[in-house]
Amino acid sequence: MTASHAIALPPGYRVADVLAFHGRDPERVAEQVDADGLRKGILLGGVPTLLDIRFEAGAAHCSVTFDGPSTPALEVQAHEALLNVLGLRIDPAAFGAAVQDDPWLGPVAARQPGLRIVQSATIFEALTWAIIGQQINLTFAIALRRTLIQLAGRAHSSGLWCYPEALDVARLDISELTGRKFSNAKAETILRVARMVVDGSLVLERHAGVEDISGSASAEVSETLLAIKGIGPWTVNYVLLRGYGYPDCSLEGDVAVRAALHKLSGSAVRPTVSEAERMLARYAPHRTMAAAYLWASLADAPPTNESA
Repeated sequence: MTASHAIALPPGYRVADVLAFHGRDPERVAEQVDADGLRKGILLGGVPTLLDIRFEAGAAHCSVTFDGPSTPALEVQAHEALLNVLGLRIDPAAFGAAVQDDPWLGPVAARQPGLRIVQSATIFEALTWAIIGQQINLTFAIALRRTLIQLAGRAHSSGLWCYPEALDVARLDISELTGRKFSNAKAETILRVARMVVDGSLVLERHAGVEDISGSASAEVSETLLAIKGIGPWTVNYVLLRGYGYPDCSLEGDVAVRAALHKLSGSAVRPTVSEAERMLARYAPHRTMAAAYLWASLADAPPTNESA
């Protein structure tokens, strides 16, 4: 069954950023990006689902195809996934106004207005991706993610693979992961969280229609995740950012964030985690957008007076 609708996009919406985020896997197993849109496969409520998004005339024209009958609950899940995939959870305007006079990120934000946090389609996808990405380079992380999709996911009728849900991952044996280059620690943690979701001891839920997760709710999520073996502060903040769309994540544990702070502040050495935490405090309650601009700053070249 297919449902279609259009989502209006704000002025200055950066389509290229969204396409770049979802086009990182060169083998295009679960996401396919082209010049005017993207297609993404995801399991929702056990149903293989294809999100097909076309960008045209200030809107995202979205077609959702379920390999099975649609239900109101399934349609809500698909709509929430679309908002995540499109990066529409956090309005960057407040951050832009807050850092107008900031010597570090003010110039970066002025050169790159409208930068957004693009999210994973579901919180479970964000959590498993964060665990996969712990302490390894991006290329290897993408390869491991692809392996997880092919081991636990299912193919949509379109041929695109669907990112798995917790139930699909929980069925795996650890040897299926470790035999495909997952470390024991990563494999154990991924299976642990998947089985906790299945048995109800871990609830990954974002209430539909809530524009942001409150500070108290984020503290509860953090406490719950930190109690799980194999999950640390960086993973928690990444899940809050990419899964829940929390606007005030402090990513002082992120190597690239600390590298950007080193570059922008002009300090002699790269800040420690605790030093970076203090440096990021100036951007509360917009530290998620601060992280986005810090990442962007590493590839951002300020204008010079030299002729080309």
